[in-house]
Formats: sequence, structure tokens, C-alpha cells
Amino acid sequence: MRIIKVDNAQNARRFLDVHVELNKGYAGWIRPLDKDINDVFDPAKNKTFRHGEAVRWIMTDDQGRLAGRIAAFVNKKYKNKGDDLKAGGIGFFDCIDDQAAANLLFDTAKAWLQERGVEAMDGPINFGDRDRWWGLQVKGYDNPPFGMNYNPPYYQQLFENYGFLPYFYQVCFALDVRARVQDKFYQRHAAIAADPAYSASHISKSNLEKAAQDFVAVYNKAWAGHAGGKEMSIDQARRLFKTMKPVLDERIVWFVYYHEEPIACWVNLPELNQYFKHMNGKFGLLQKLQFLWLKWTGACKKFTGIVFGVVPAFQGKGVDAYMIMEGAKIIQGKHLYDDYEMQWIGDFNPKMMNIAESLGTYRSRELATYRYLFDRNREFKRHPMV
Repeated sequence: MRIIKVDNAQNARRFLDVHVELNKGYAGWIRPLDKDINDVFDPAKNKTFRHGEAVRWIMTDDQGRLAGRIAAFVNKKYKNKGDDLKAGGIGFFDCIDDQAAANLLFDTAKAWLQERGVEAMDGPINFGDRDRWWGLQVKGYDNPPFGMNYNPPYYQQLFENYGFLPYFYQVCFALDVRARVQDKFYQRHAAIAADPAYSASHISKSNLEKAAQDFVAVYNKAWAGHAGGKEMSIDQARRLFKTMKPVLDERIVWFVYYHEEPIACWVNLPELNQYFKHMNGKFGLLQKLQFLWLKWTGACKKFTGIVFGVVPAFQGKGVDAYMIMEGAKIIQGKHLYDDYEMQWIGDFNPKMMNIAESLGTYRSRELATYRYLFDRNREFKRHPMV
């Protein structure tokens, strides 16, 4: 086996090719867009380079055939709750079903991280936000949502045989949109709807400024400060909605108001992989036209939950059920989609896990974020509960 550092355009292309070659035979695989992977490693596109460093390698066998790949990252801002060590990351791992080959990839990343004073490596993770390319699939291997890693089942053994241990599990929840929601939702909805101080509405694409302002108001009360999170600025929210606008379905982004002040939000997007699976990793002019055609013809019958939250002062009052039922009037009433899947929730957050399960969902897939301690005598600690 030979390890080759990605330091030119040709090897950057081969880094993408490894994933395709090793996964294209699996029915549940959906090829990600090349640009989305390339952007992770482009300092002009990925702001994480301002306080971090990333490197990539590919691996070939003795005949020169692609056999694996891995990336390693250091990020000064990467820190998990309870950490008392310096952790780096690995990601974008692919490998043939061969433990010695996998060990060579892991050893290569480990050596690079040790040179930078790192004491543990987490993976597979992203060099950037946690809503993309985070975690190894360990249950539910079919049709991953946009931005989620795909891997065959044998990758779990490659990680665990090397010595990685589960740092936390990531659980996704799904439901059949066409099914009748549980009776308790009707009851809770009725109680809130009887109070004229409450109202709910979906956003309008013609007024994304209001959507951004309402989102900031909810986010900064519901999430800012959680696990070290910072407040979101209105400019950040504007950029977020501007980025989402081309794929936004205004009918599946909802807010609840109390005396016209936003107190809850439910942000969803059409499941983009339902479009991108037809595009073979490309997104040029032809694919953009194809995307518009697929969107216009209603080719996407699944939507994905991105954010769901209620400000603390209104939690436990049925506002979540009210928001869901108001949305259901349109989403179910107009038969917009058939299936729904939420972004993952860490098993270190049992409160959110319970909320997701109370919505009548089932566990659709599970991923694992692993950790490997370089000092093999050091006590391993799982991610603390929140």
C-alpha cells in the first residue's frame, strides 16, 4: 500500500474518485456533489481555515489502484463539553475491507496530528460545521440525507478494531407524513389555538428579512449559550436564508408567535439528495437546469428537519404540538411530501431525544462519532450529558 498526500489538482480529483470507486456498488449510496467536498478543503470557501489546518491523503494498492483516503484536521475552536484534552479530527475516510489498509490510513493521520500536539482524534468528523459530514453510519445505510456521510457496514469494524471507541451516537428520527398524527397533538393544539394571543404562519420567500429577524429572536433565546454556543447576528441569519433561498419551500418553514413576538421555529428543507442523486456529482449549468426541472415537476417527496425549537419560557406548554399541527394542515392537506427525516440528535441530549420520539417518529438511522486516545492508558470518557 502507498500513501500519497493530496497536494495538486490531480490528486484532489483522485481524492473524490476514491469515494466513488469504493461505494458505487452499494444500492443505498448517493454520490455527493464534488463541489461540496472540494469546498471543505478550499481556504477561500471554508472559514475554519482561519483558525485551523487540514490535510488529505489517498492510498493506492500495489497495482496503483485506489484503495482508500483520509483527511486530518486541527481546529483551535473544536472543543466538546467536558474536554480536558486537545482533540483533533479525521474525516472523509474510505477504505477497502482490509484492516491493515485502514490501520495505515489511521496511523498516517495520527502521526500528523501528534506533530501538532493533539492528544486524541475524533472521527469521522467535518472540518467545519456539524451539520455536514459528521459521524459514521452504524444503522440505516440507505439514501442518506444531503450532507450526511455514507459508508458500508464494514467501516464500523475498521474503526473499532483499530481502537476507536464511541464518543457519542447520533440518532436520526423519521415519520410517514401521510400518517395521522397522535391524538395528543390534536389536544395540545386545541388548547393553544383557543388562546388568541398565539398564532402560527409559514414564511414568505418575498419577505426573507422577516424570516431572518424572527429566526434570530428564537435562536438567541433557545440555543445561544447552549454548550458554548454564541448568539447569532441578524447578518448571519440573512446570509443563512439567502443561501437557502434557491431550494427553500416556504410552506415547510414555520414560526409561532405570542402577541406577535416569535417564540418557536420549525425550519425544514426539501431533501436535496432526492435531486442530486441524478447528477453524478456535478452541478454545472446542465445540472442546474435539471435541478429546476426536477423541482418544478415535484420529484422530491421527502423533506428534512434542520431546526426545531421553542424558547425556554414557552417550553412544556404544547407550543411544539401547536406548531406541528398548524404545519400539518398544509403539508398533509396539500400532500406536499410523503416522508420526513430530522437531522441527527446526539445521545448526550436525552431531552431533545425524548421530544423527537414524542412526535410519533421512529429511529431511521444511527451514526457514531468515535474518539481515539493517543495515550492508551488514559481513561476514556464519553461525551457528557447535557
